[in-house]
Amino acid sequence: MEFPEIDEVYKLLSEKLESWVEGAITLLPNIVVAFVIAIVFGLIAKMIGNVAGKLMRRTFESRQIAGLLTSIIKALVLVAGIFIALDFVGLKGTVTSLLAGAGIVGLAIGFAFQDMTENFIAGVAMGIRKPFDIGDVIEAEGVFGNVKEINLRNTLVETFYGQLEVIPNKILFRNILTNYSYLGYRRIEVPVGISYADDIEKAAQVITEAMNDKDYVIKKDETAVYAESFGDSSINLLLWFWIRYPGDPGFMVVRHDAINTVKTVLEDNDILIPFPIRTLDFNAKGGDKLNAMLKQRDERGSSSNDSSSQTKGDEKAADNSGHADDE
Repeated sequence: MEFPEIDEVYKLLSEKLESWVEGAITLLPNIVVAFVIAIVFGLIAKMIGNVAGKLMRRTFESRQIAGLLTSIIKALVLVAGIFIALDFVGLKGTVTSLLAGAGIVGLAIGFAFQDMTENFIAGVAMGIRKPFDIGDVIEAEGVFGNVKEINLRNTLVETFYGQLEVIPNKILFRNILTNYSYLGYRRIEVPVGISYADDIEKAAQVITEAMNDKDYVIKKDETAVYAESFGDSSINLLLWFWIRYPGDPGFMVVRHDAINTVKTVLEDNDILIPFPIRTLDFNAKGGDKLNAMLKQRDERGSSSNDSSSQTKGDEKAADNSGHADDE
């Protein structure tokens, strides 16, 4: 019993298999060359990765950033080799499909992990720009402290209150960042008020001389005292001087010593740091003179006492009259 359908299917499969074998034999040299290309690119990627790794470790303090960039470079070289090998075999359509698929996958991942991706890219950019290093004193978005660790997605800052703040890198990358360690020095301002009766120039001179005697003061020619404003009870001065920062002694210790020094030197030179004073002016327009007000008060007090005495006298007279009637 014959089955023509089976014979026909068998014939088609045989022809297809023969064509595949013939095609494979024809492409065999190209396949071998493609494998050789892939191996060569693999070796090149390894060599480039080693060289790039050394350069990255010299450039970036963060091992994570250095390792990541090295891996990206190696991966790019390998992917380029694979695409060249596939194209050499004749699979141009496969290469195009892979590129399109990679683009779609990358776009989907970018949307799904937008926040993470943004922090990641900001971390890489910061690793290249290096706005600060580990150990620097920085201030950003209300966080002030020492940089403890720089990661790809965030930066760890220890505040001077002993708290560890985790700041996303995109915040540090986008917003204003103050690095107090970059220049290595910092200015301190100390306000002080002196009496209106004292000499401003003398006060400025004795304060400047006293501060320039301090070892922690640098740029001594820039130490200065300026008259800042007229206060309610004092002339307000502002002391400026520079210190090394960060360093010893610390900012708060220096500021404490500066305030104490200013107070001492002003007292030694009989320059008054006044308490708040209020002057009452009753002779102002629309007001009464003080002596007139005091006189009015005395008159009111006198009339009140006379009225009280008269009332008591009337009560006593009435009381005596009552006693006389009883008798």
